[in-house]
Amino acid sequence: MKLTKLGVAITMAAGLLGSTAMAEVIEAKPGQAVNMVLLPKFLGVAVFDQADRGAQEAAKELGNTGTYQYEGPTPENSAAGQIEMLTTATTQKQGVVMISNNAGDQIAPTAEAAQKAGTKVVTWDSPIPSGKGESLFVAQVDFGSIGTVMADMVYDEAGGKGEFAVLSASPDAANQNAWIDAMKKVLASDAKYKDLKLDDVVYGNDQSEESYNRALGLVDKYPNLKVIMAPTTVGIVAAAKAMQDEKLCDKVKVSGLGLPAEMVSYTMNGCAPEFALWSFVDLGYLTYYTSYMLATGSLKGEIGEEFKAGRMGTMKIDADPGRPGAKRVLMGPFTVYNKDNVEAAAK
Repeated sequence: MKLTKLGVAITMAAGLLGSTAMAEVIEAKPGQAVNMVLLPKFLGVAVFDQADRGAQEAAKELGNTGTYQYEGPTPENSAAGQIEMLTTATTQKQGVVMISNNAGDQIAPTAEAAQKAGTKVVTWDSPIPSGKGESLFVAQVDFGSIGTVMADMVYDEAGGKGEFAVLSASPDAANQNAWIDAMKKVLASDAKYKDLKLDDVVYGNDQSEESYNRALGLVDKYPNLKVIMAPTTVGIVAAAKAMQDEKLCDKVKVSGLGLPAEMVSYTMNGCAPEFALWSFVDLGYLTYYTSYMLATGSLKGEIGEEFKAGRMGTMKIDADPGRPGAKRVLMGPFTVYNKDNVEAAAK
């Protein structure tokens, strides 16, 4: 009986120790030297500049004595440019490249080569669809939840029924494609949305003029269109401006993902009554913090690891539910903006 009690006590103690070990929150070791590159889809987009600001904040806080570069391709050469820049970073033996992927799975072989050469590859904003060559993905929000928010905003702006279309970024943008697919699943799975009809998905390649023209093309092609859903900060501004210029805001509403500072006038005048977004400053900060900890060995990049990410608090590495075999760190949350809160957020 004594042996049994002892065995139980040992087992319980071991369990408690195991639980404590599993629950340990890992902290960064500041002051180390890691050369890091933040690689957006392309340069010239406000949200990516905000992510750069957040990354610089984290770099200063961590006291990284290595180099930091914020560089990206031109919009016209985004996919090929990202692949070339990742190749160059690998040749330069950069410690980690943080990439918002705009090349789909085309970039996977280059990412795998980078990892083999000792350069970590962390995706943010937009992952590698297959997860190949990726250490992990820093996700702004759960992609499935974005699908629900998009469906609900269409429902609200269409008054529960009618035709709508999607103005996306590029055909290879993994994040955009995942959000659109998630929205389609929500629309098909809930009778609430049965009277909504998705007419088309078009691409403005995150170029203002091209997105503007695509929005006008949708209105011409679909005379009964009620909503343009643009899950891209460039596309939503271009679509709202197109509707405003053509005096169509009473007929066709615009919604999607946008920056309050860029959308405030369109929200207040009724062209885009409702849209959503998260903080790209926070996303850049969290991406840098996570990448630094991976590159310095504080994090192994294993599912279940919890770590302190500065002002963002405790984060955790989980399996990515949308990509079998891939891993993510989930930031969250997003905010839905309308006339009640957009002006304050735009300041």
